[in-house]
Amino acid sequence: MDCPSCAVTLEKGLSNRNGVESVKVNYAAGKMTVSAVNSGIFETIPGYVKKFGFEAEAEHTAKKPDVYEIAGMDCGSCAATIEKHLGGNSDVQSVRVNFSTGKMHISHTLTSEQIVKEVQKSGFDAKPVTLRNQKNEDQPAIKAFPVTTVSGILLALGFLGSFTAVPEWVVTAFYAAAIVIGGYKPARSAFYAVKSRSLDMNVLMVSAAIGAAVIGEWFEGATVVWLFALGNSLQNRSIERTRDSIRSLINLTPSEAMIKTENGQMKKNVEDISINEIMIIKPGEKIPLDGEIIAGISSLNQAPITGESLPVDKEPGDNVYAGTVNESGSLEVKVTRLSEDTTIARIIHLVEEAQEKKAPTQAFIDRFAAIYTPIVFILALLVMVVPPLAGFGTWGEWFYRGLALLVVACPCALVISTPVAIVSAIGNAARNGVLIKGGTFLEKAGAIKAIAFDKTGTLTEGKPKVTQVIALQDDSDTLVSIAKTIEEHSTHPIAKAVISYANERNISAKDGSDFTAIAGKGATAVIDGTEYFAGKPKLFNEMGISTAHINERIDEMQNEGNTLVAVGTRDQILGLIAVADTVRDITVSSIEKLKQAGISEMVMLTGDNEGTAKKMAAETGVDRYFAELMPEDKVTAVKKLQNEGKQVAMVGDGINDAPALATADLGIAMGGAGTDTAMETADIVLMADNLEKLPHTIRLSRKALTIIKQNIWFSIITKLAALVLIFPGFLTLWMAVLSDTGAALIVILNSMRLLKLK
Repeated sequence: MDCPSCAVTLEKGLSNRNGVESVKVNYAAGKMTVSAVNSGIFETIPGYVKKFGFEAEAEHTAKKPDVYEIAGMDCGSCAATIEKHLGGNSDVQSVRVNFSTGKMHISHTLTSEQIVKEVQKSGFDAKPVTLRNQKNEDQPAIKAFPVTTVSGILLALGFLGSFTAVPEWVVTAFYAAAIVIGGYKPARSAFYAVKSRSLDMNVLMVSAAIGAAVIGEWFEGATVVWLFALGNSLQNRSIERTRDSIRSLINLTPSEAMIKTENGQMKKNVEDISINEIMIIKPGEKIPLDGEIIAGISSLNQAPITGESLPVDKEPGDNVYAGTVNESGSLEVKVTRLSEDTTIARIIHLVEEAQEKKAPTQAFIDRFAAIYTPIVFILALLVMVVPPLAGFGTWGEWFYRGLALLVVACPCALVISTPVAIVSAIGNAARNGVLIKGGTFLEKAGAIKAIAFDKTGTLTEGKPKVTQVIALQDDSDTLVSIAKTIEEHSTHPIAKAVISYANERNISAKDGSDFTAIAGKGATAVIDGTEYFAGKPKLFNEMGISTAHINERIDEMQNEGNTLVAVGTRDQILGLIAVADTVRDITVSSIEKLKQAGISEMVMLTGDNEGTAKKMAAETGVDRYFAELMPEDKVTAVKKLQNEGKQVAMVGDGINDAPALATADLGIAMGGAGTDTAMETADIVLMADNLEKLPHTIRLSRKALTIIKQNIWFSIITKLAALVLIFPGFLTLWMAVLSDTGAALIVILNSMRLLKLK
């Protein structure tokens, strides 16, 4: 195909063929995607395409992209160079390189060795990522040639030689050797960057070094190369420390587990263990895989997963997570998830995905850098040519200034300013039991002004208990028996409280039928031919039953913070059951810390009556509440807060509160370690089933925003200062390199402060 109209011709021609459902031809990529009613049609496609004057062959892609670790990238443009180089290979279907995480995701039909060689051609090293090498169980890496050190020694020898009687050609030879040794890798990277039509730092730096040598400034050229190599080395070390925030999670799980078999116990690699096998976990050992306890009682330190500071008691029937530590008793655990599907594995996957998602600020800066670099590059060329042609100074003088401007042209510090801060913040959060799904949500969390909390299970324990039973007709046991019969088919926390109360007193349920839930109001069932109801008192008001004779008692109990379940028929109310939930111990301190972190308004959303809501609001310390809400009313409450001009976060369990979580500017789910839905749907997930980590998340997000702004302004001011100093001749070539690599290093170190935030 030689133009886009060829693609249109093919699309139209193939779309008319019987059995072909859809055709999409991408001219730029030289790819065609065909959907057909049966697989037999695909065999005839190449022959049919040939009739139009083109050649086609079926493409066989890998099921999912392979992942490689890339070493040697020092800024985002390096990632672009690798993408462009590999993207031009016909055996590569897709490639995505992320500088922040140092990972490459590639779909291809090549061997692993071929991929590594192709990456090396771009000037970088690649290593396939497997579970084993992620856990740092590889053989020790071969030590690289000390390029920076040797280049620096040669530069120093040349510099010292210039003050002695050593011939000038020897001094020049030292400088030239320093340039060749220190500049070989950047030169190779620059070659492939130019070949891929990418204007990165390597191209600019190599151009400056060669230009300096051409005009006889060998010392300047050697200094440029050495400072660049030194700066890259320091940057790479710093960046690796931010990437280690995730590698530390990977290393949490042991590589082997003791398995119980018919012939005794044996050790197996975790990758070889199947579901339903039995693991033996001794005191002090880490849990190798997710599972369910079938024997033994112990306390587990779940901090690596949930961030909880205290061990959690576990007994048979409880779930345990890979990477957590068995504190005391010996356990037998039935495996419920394979190594690649464990909670910790999914956390790592989600965190890495999050770190690779660009935040709005980062996306804007990348667009800005794409325009800035070529503009300054052209400006540098004009500086070299226009002033001397106009008679202002010598060619050598302006050529030198143009070279300095070339160095300043690369916005490395600016491009690095956002992604390194985001990687550091997301890594810190993950280690503390909080999943932030990407830079976008990190930025949103930093801008939140109001937080809306679902009451039940979020602010409270979510396990209400029966506090009082008032029988108006029969005895209280009969009332509880009827209520238990109706509520047995419900999973609502209040229903569970009634059932638990009945079970504790050995009160059995009656024979019932036609069980029906009445959304947001209660439930009904037929017992001995009579229809009974259990629900809010207003349910009976709506059926025309007067509650005037017990209104005083209802008001009194509700004002004490009880939720009431009225039990009766279509004709009368038989009695009342009072249920109360308890506020979590951690809730009050968490809300106080959120206020200290700068959240201006705390709001409670509940389906409870006004009295209960008011009492709970006072106990928890929230500023405002919305009571007697139906599930859909929570969405309306969130919208009301948004209409007041506030950025609103909604905190819930990630399942029942899904509509409100989706409506809010930021959805925060609690208890992610126990629910897959929460981990997949919310923007931020608190892995523990409490609010303890929410204040840290808000503080971390705000600190990240502050650091990103600091980085951006520092990068811009440094560039402007360098640009201003070039034209009067104050900025030398080596100073330009130092300003660029130094600024990038300072930005990285500033971002790394987020890793240490407690």
